[in-house]
Amino acid sequence: MEWIENKIWKQNDYEEYIKYLISQREDKYRNFHKKLTPTKYEILGIRVPMSRKIAKKIGSSDIKSFLNCTKDSYYEEVLIEGFIIASIKEEEFFKKEFERFLPKIDNWAICDGFCNSIQIIRTNPDKYFPYILNLLKSNEPFTIRVGLVTLLSWYVEEKYLKDILKHIDEIESDHYYVNMGEAWLLAEIYTKYPNIAEEYFKVSKINDFTMNKTISKIRDSYRISKEAKEKLLQYRRKK
Repeated sequence: MEWIENKIWKQNDYEEYIKYLISQREDKYRNFHKKLTPTKYEILGIRVPMSRKIAKKIGSSDIKSFLNCTKDSYYEEVLIEGFIIASIKEEEFFKKEFERFLPKIDNWAICDGFCNSIQIIRTNPDKYFPYILNLLKSNEPFTIRVGLVTLLSWYVEEKYLKDILKHIDEIESDHYYVNMGEAWLLAEIYTKYPNIAEEYFKVSKINDFTMNKTISKIRDSYRISKEAKEKLLQYRRKK
């Protein structure tokens, strides 16, 4: 992959890059991954560690010229683009590319891999917190999920919880991947701050599916005591 490094990208370079991605495909892994990941993109079957390695190599070249060439035919192509955008540390550049990238996200795997890789939030979480919360107001399911998983990845701290729980309660979506994102976030909040989470469960406005899935996720955790798991059953809702 040395040919990727230290490059100012042109369209013919990008075409060679796509040929390289296609050469890395694994049919068996592709067939397995297709069952788990509903997406409009064609899945080649490149494992995530390899995609991250490619993204890191591209990151040593001229990122701006690379991003100017990007297209979106393949799942891995979009995933790698997400990893590269997540590595950007220049604020205005990141915000521009983040907003351009959001509409490309159409599945849980690209969403989650992108969100838990964003480096600029690691260094200045307070600055980006209002912006991430605002994503939860979107009408686009995967934009909402980006908000939820970014909160899960970087903001499960006591000082953020009041605002997070308030905004979760205001989500009005029955989309499966939104509700699963809510449940995942709430389960993690419970694991770290059980008293705060329980008080929220008593008054929560989330739908029944999300509430019950939250309880199931918590009860599946090895980090929760048997006694706590039993207590949580009171918050399950009858279907």
